[in-house]
Amino acid sequence: MEITWLGHSCFLISGKEKTIITDPCHPDLGYRLGELEADIVTLSHFHPGHSYIEAIVNDPRQVKSPGEYEIGGTFITGVASFHDNKKGDLRGKNTIYIIEMDDITLCHLGDLGHPLDPHSIEEIGDVDILFLPVGEVSTISLDTAVEIVRQLEPPIVIPMHYKTEAFTGNLGPVDKFLNKMRVPELEAKPKLSITSSSLPTTTQIIILNYL
Repeated sequence: MEITWLGHSCFLISGKEKTIITDPCHPDLGYRLGELEADIVTLSHFHPGHSYIEAIVNDPRQVKSPGEYEIGGTFITGVASFHDNKKGDLRGKNTIYIIEMDDITLCHLGDLGHPLDPHSIEEIGDVDILFLPVGEVSTISLDTAVEIVRQLEPPIVIPMHYKTEAFTGNLGPVDKFLNKMRVPELEAKPKLSITSSSLPTTTQIIILNYL
């Protein structure tokens, strides 16, 4: 499996059989996705920064709500959540996606806006790779992000939804999250190539460069 960060909360996940794009973002955010193709696209919510389906030039299967999906041997579970800590009154709903492919379980939190309760943690289950929003402002606080890492104990954490040189909006930098996790500055990788047998035995944070 190869994971490439396209910016914000958008990732290209290339497995042996299927290709998935998560939360394609509008070019107004500063990231230039270009013309993309995928078998599946997941949309955590319908704000422009996370649902720019126009970036994908073919006709992928769209997954955009809670539920269970089986698409050509790839299993996806959408877990209902909220974009704020007021049960959606401020920013609406959010869907967490659990993706099972190539014997690896990925969890994309979207724009989660509140701590995970025991029921949500049970629904999410065991996670190998966690895509975690760390820019605060419109999602979870850094303290909540750190707590979620502790709760889920994933082998790999990939931060997302934070301030970069390209991003035009208001978010915090990834360094604040790394400091909270007591992790020294990390060198960003162009992409992550991973198999189920090469997953680390303890939690590692991987910083990716956006394209």
